[in-house]
Amino acid sequence: METNNLYPKIYNLSNLLLAWRKARKGKTKKGYVKEFEKDVLGNLLKLQEELKNETYTPLPLKTFILRDPKTRKISKSAFRDRIIHHALVRFLEPIFDKTFIYDSCANRKGRGNLFALERFELFKRKVTNNLKSEAFCLKVDIKHYFEEVDHEILLRILKRKINDEKTINLIMKILNNNTQTISVGGGERMLECH
Repeated sequence: METNNLYPKIYNLSNLLLAWRKARKGKTKKGYVKEFEKDVLGNLLKLQEELKNETYTPLPLKTFILRDPKTRKISKSAFRDRIIHHALVRFLEPIFDKTFIYDSCANRKGRGNLFALERFELFKRKVTNNLKSEAFCLKVDIKHYFEEVDHEILLRILKRKINDEKTINLIMKILNNNTQTISVGGGERMLECH
């Protein structure tokens, strides 16, 4: 895939329509989706215009605490921004997917839970000589991974595959969107994260 002129493809209206459909999947009853869809075409055209003119700026992230069972801080993008994420991923995914190892499963097409379990079962049988010996598995979670990932290193990796400055600038805007809205005693306040 040609990676030096991606940007116009990202803001193409047909791509934004596909991205909107993906972003709304399973969320059609949510208030923010209903609000956006009161004028879906107008809102998509506005996003397209902002991207085209390079005036698009992500809205502040909403941050909340989730306990399921461990406590995690979740930062959620506005619905309009998630549409942009889907529009961008539609072109980035084919570029990067082929560079991943075969057994990488997270958020990959055709690599869901069933695939992961089947691969685990295959390796378990291989390592234990068809369950005749004992083996151990290490499950790891990297604490605050997305908060701590070095953006400069990430951008260097992205730039090796993407030769489109406008697409890189869009990615940087998304990565740098770290102003957060948090609920405090029923109200909301803004925090600037650095």
